[in-house]
Amino acid sequence: MRNKPALTLADAKRVAAAAEAEAAKNGWNVVIAILDDGANLLYLQRMDGTQIGSILVAQEKGRTAVSFKRPSKAFEDVVVGGRQVMLAMPGATPIEGGLPLVYEGEIVGAIGISGVQSSQDGIIAKAGADALAG
Repeated sequence: MRNKPALTLADAKRVAAAAEAEAAKNGWNVVIAILDDGANLLYLQRMDGTQIGSILVAQEKGRTAVSFKRPSKAFEDVVVGGRQVMLAMPGATPIEGGLPLVYEGEIVGAIGISGVQSSQDGIIAKAGADALAG
C-alpha cells in the first residue's frame, strides 16, 4: 500500500476562499463546489444572488474533472469541435468550470464553479486550484 495525500476540510475551505476572492473581485456571483478524490461533495458555497440551478451544475463540473482526471473544458472543446456524441457520455458535463485539484502530483479532488459565463467560471476555478498548489 502507498500513502496518498487527502483533501481536508481546511484545504477545501482554502481553495473555496481563493475562488470566492477571484469571483468577488470581478463582481461575479457563483456556486463553488469542492469534491474529494471519490467525487463526493466536501464543501459547497453559494454566493449571495447566485441562481440555485448552479448548485448542481458546479458539483457536476467538479465531478467531471475528478472522474476523468482532466478539466471539464476538455469535454467542452471536443463538443465545440463537432463531436456531439460527447453530450451523451455518462458522467461528463462538457462545460468549462471544473478542474482537478492536484497536490504533490496526485489528484486529491476537484473544484467546480457555476454562475457566470463558462470561461469566467474557469478563471474562478483556476484561482481556487492554484491556492492548493501554492
